Amino acid sequence: MLDSLIYSARSSSVLPRTDGPIKVLIADDQSLVRRGLVAILNMEEGIEVIGEAGNGLEAITLWRELKPDVVLMDLRMPELGGLDAIRRLRVEEPKVAIIVLTTFDHDEDVYACLRAGAKSYLLKDVQPEELFRCIRAVHAGEGYLQAKIAAKLVQRVGEETPTDREIQILQLLAEGKSNKAIGQSLHISESTVKSHLKSLFAKLDVTSRAEATALAARRGLVHF
Repeated sequence: MLDSLIYSARSSSVLPRTDGPIKVLIADDQSLVRRGLVAILNMEEGIEVIGEAGNGLEAITLWRELKPDVVLMDLRMPELGGLDAIRRLRVEEPKVAIIVLTTFDHDEDVYACLRAGAKSYLLKDVQPEELFRCIRAVHAGEGYLQAKIAAKLVQRVGEETPTDREIQILQLLAEGKSNKAIGQSLHISESTVKSHLKSLFAKLDVTSRAEATALAARRGLVHF
């Protein structure tokens, strides 16, 4: 699965547009970030920002109106987050060129966005030159992985992934619920909860509820 995620973003049957600059849509809920990106990108020859969105819903609306070549998508936004926006855009256009640009580097965030169809995942500390290279690569139908993000994906290969049910239990565990309360919330027995926790502890290589919660938070499996 991981290899296919990396490879799927490396080629495309869509030919890049050659009639003018690469047209970029920015989706970020922080206006100062958008202004900074606009200033940086518009100074680069061959790249032009044609629209700004403050959340995922606005991004979808502007994408339909403006048809940009590349979308720079933040992850955490009000109304509709970046991941859900990627999924909706992919339904309308399977080959839409989306670059996730965010401050969040949790393993699960990276994996989920690439699996949803993003062509690249960049952190906001990326240097302008690398951002330009990424935009051009994605516009050309290729994938682009920032070195630190690629390292996370490589590490992910050797890790066992919790099931959806186990992630639900992790979230309730992070909220401080007891085994009995978790069972009541999920309509399963307390013994079943204990069985899931035993499996979780083995997959995460931890020995306590506190360790499991802390590691799950670092990996982005749970949110507080």
